[in-house]
Amino acid sequence: MKSVKIIIATHKKFNEPKDTNLYLPVYVGAEGKDDLGYQKDNEGDNISKLNPYFCELTGIYWAWKNLDADYIGLVHYRRFFTTKKKTFDNSIQIDDVILSQNDVSKLIEHYDVIVPSKRKYYIETLYSHYAHTFDYTHLDLAREIIAKNSPDYLTSFDTVMKQRSGYMFNMFIMQKALLNEYCEWLFPTLQTMYEKMDLSSYTAFEARLFGRVSEILFNVWLNHKNISPREVPFMYMEKVDLWKKGMGFLMAKFFRKKYDKSF
Repeated sequence: MKSVKIIIATHKKFNEPKDTNLYLPVYVGAEGKDDLGYQKDNEGDNISKLNPYFCELTGIYWAWKNLDADYIGLVHYRRFFTTKKKTFDNSIQIDDVILSQNDVSKLIEHYDVIVPSKRKYYIETLYSHYAHTFDYTHLDLAREIIAKNSPDYLTSFDTVMKQRSGYMFNMFIMQKALLNEYCEWLFPTLQTMYEKMDLSSYTAFEARLFGRVSEILFNVWLNHKNISPREVPFMYMEKVDLWKKGMGFLMAKFFRKKYDKSF
């Protein structure tokens, strides 16, 4: 049987799954912090110090460099792949709804890449949504770097920018060989961005831009590799204020009110 390890990116204690063979909580941004009792992303080959900018990507980097498994995945402490589309309520037990070892084994028999259901923006492209909610210059800089360092990706980049949907949240389960290819392209691109940008005036929320840009670059990579991934439902493991989330989206779209916090 193929080995699978799904890391759970977290920065705090949470209600973790019982299956510790499949799921591995990883404390992202652990450098200089108190121990939570989880695997830390500052051990072995790591970029833990970049967590204030790279978010859960420091967990992906750690898994890429330090885990030995046929398939590697990432979910979040509050966002998991599930067997069915369902809205969270307080009666839900995490182990009853998230993917089990058996579920994952069946999926990877037929697919090399598993992703969350597409997020659809309808009235926005991926580029315009990012421009309205954050800062379009981040994507323009990413394009400039790709044009110089990996120009064969440029057509895919331009195609993805015009899409009205995408696979978001940096969530996936994929074959380790493909993860190697993805990370070997992604991290040099982001590192070059990081070196070129002056972040001194950014708030802590704004500085986490590299994690957001990478969500879009993941779609660029999939397009370039001509990969048709298997979509799987996902669930927030806490209540989400959909009204506030929707109003934030519309305020950004029509009134140029940038996001200044997570919803």
